Amino acid sequence: MSPQPGEVIEPRELADWLLARGRGWVTTSEAATLLDIPERHVAPTLARWRQRGHLFSPTKGLYVIVPAEFRSWGAVPASHFIDDFMNHLGHAYYVALLSAAELHGFAHQRPQVFQVMTPARLRDRDFGRVRIRFVTDASLTDRVVDVVNTPTGTMRVSSVQTTVLDLVSHPNLSGGLSNVSTILGEMVEERRIDVAQLVASAAMYPTSIAQRCGWLLDFVAHHVGVELDTSPLADSLERPRRVLLEPRGGRDGEKDGRWRVTANITPEPDL
Repeated sequence: MSPQPGEVIEPRELADWLLARGRGWVTTSEAATLLDIPERHVAPTLARWRQRGHLFSPTKGLYVIVPAEFRSWGAVPASHFIDDFMNHLGHAYYVALLSAAELHGFAHQRPQVFQVMTPARLRDRDFGRVRIRFVTDASLTDRVVDVVNTPTGTMRVSSVQTTVLDLVSHPNLSGGLSNVSTILGEMVEERRIDVAQLVASAAMYPTSIAQRCGWLLDFVAHHVGVELDTSPLADSLERPRRVLLEPRGGRDGEKDGRWRVTANITPEPDL
């Protein structure tokens, strides 16, 4: 990505020049080359165009171009730059939880934040209307993800099965257990749960998560009147200890023998 010999790119032209070449971002070093200025001059040179909303900087050394249709946002949608952003930082990631559920077609309402799972400890970021929330999990490397197309490239999104297990793992970040049950119920209704794949994915999570997941799948399958054979998941459990459905709740509740889950709350799915 270089200008033609003798071509001079002015700061006011940089955003459009990049967009015309299918590029939605630029690093500080690349901007210095394109503008033919020292790297230390890039930030002050581009400050005027940041103030006008033509670009923004999600982290040091990276600028993201804002097309005209998103300038009222103060940024572009997170899906347009999350892959470039995380690659620039050098961290593994995938779009997770409610954001992943929405991308798979399961969300009653659009999530208020864009949730990203990563082994790194990153502070949350807000850019205008765009709010990114990071969830730290050191065990995500081997989990199954989908690579999906975006208007500016691709991004990594948890697979349906990984999304299910993450929602069960983090109900407090997913609108509560009733909302998790709603999403799982919709997935069951639409026959999107592949139990064999779920068993393989569950091997990368604590046994307690597989137990709660199995209980919830049986619960919502009965609720929506769909037969779902979860026996492969039940058979995969090795010496499961009794766990609470809601880990932070009380210890009283109906004790399930199959999953060894104590139903200390009753989810209320909106189905």
